Amino acid sequence: MSSTQLAPSTSAARWRTVDIVLTAVIAVAGGIIFAVYNQTYKVLDPLWAAFPPSSGLQTGVWLFPGILAALVIRRPGAGLFAELVAAVISALFGSSFGLTVLVSGALQGLGAELGSALLGRYRRFGLPVALAAGALTGFACGINDTFLMQFYPEYPASWLWAYVGFVTLSGLITGVVMWFLTRGLAATGVLASLRSRGANREGWLG
Repeated sequence: MSSTQLAPSTSAARWRTVDIVLTAVIAVAGGIIFAVYNQTYKVLDPLWAAFPPSSGLQTGVWLFPGILAALVIRRPGAGLFAELVAAVISALFGSSFGLTVLVSGALQGLGAELGSALLGRYRRFGLPVALAAGALTGFACGINDTFLMQFYPEYPASWLWAYVGFVTLSGLITGVVMWFLTRGLAATGVLASLRSRGANREGWLG
């Protein structure tokens, strides 16, 4: 696929003040949720005791800002912007993960961008794009956690890849939830100033 095919239309690429402000709102909300979740997610550990790599299913909370921003704002870079800024805000609250969250935010944001670019070319934002954005965001998170940051050095290779699979599945689920959330928000009229204002009337292909 050529770079021309992947390029968004001129109108899609043009950011407006309202796009910047609302992407920032998503990012700030995400950062606050991250900060709270960073301090509480361990309470879920008993759920994963039988097979520890299944803890990857809980990562969707850390993936949603980029996916939601991509679907709601529909501008190139919205997913990366929201996910990275959310990570920065969570770090300012004192994340137990330290500054590694910045790398996580960047990689996860790029996953959301790739989903929007490869399938939707920033023109269509249906369920397939939401699934692609979710899966790629999750896959990026899983690879980062296991092979780049090496958070689980005690895991054998099979468990590492199982964890990546569970995180990718969590991303897929998050993508579906964010797609329905976008449609629900559009139905209320709160997205009237955005490209996604008619999301509730779009077919599942966007």
